[in-house]
Amino acid sequence: MTTTAEPAPAGRKQRDRAGAWAWITATFLGTGFLKPGPGSWGSAATVLVWWGLSHLIPLQRQTGAAIVFALAAILVGIPAATRVARQTGIKDPQFVVIDEVAGQMITLIAAPVAWKSLLIGFILFRGFDIVKPPPLRRLERIPEGAGIVLDDVGAGLYGLAVLQLLLHLAPLHG
Repeated sequence: MTTTAEPAPAGRKQRDRAGAWAWITATFLGTGFLKPGPGSWGSAATVLVWWGLSHLIPLQRQTGAAIVFALAAILVGIPAATRVARQTGIKDPQFVVIDEVAGQMITLIAAPVAWKSLLIGFILFRGFDIVKPPPLRRLERIPEGAGIVLDDVGAGLYGLAVLQLLLHLAPLHG
């Protein structure tokens, strides 16, 4: 007895397309698939995108724009990360880097868009994201996309505080 492959249900392609936004968002346009250290690549891509966008935004509006960018990454990132985690069955997939985008942007809020502050902001955020000082580890326990994203939001807040302190003590220009 021979069998033929059953055609895919008509709604499957539509569901796959509907989920594509989540993969594109969660991996920050595929940055999360870069090796080694997809989180660092996601953060670096965020810094580069912010540097490029900042040239299109008047100086007096850059802080507000950074806040909007960070909030957008959080608000779109949580459902995207949830969807990808569910589809893969992985609690916190390494290739999901929208959380790094959110945290990195939080660190850069109100910082001058200059190579020194961008580099120090990158190093601070990555350090806090990797070390996860208290209570960031607890935030990872929150289910699904919220847990994936919120610990990086916390790391971004730590980075923001330290970067602003450094900027206050010794302004970084150039």
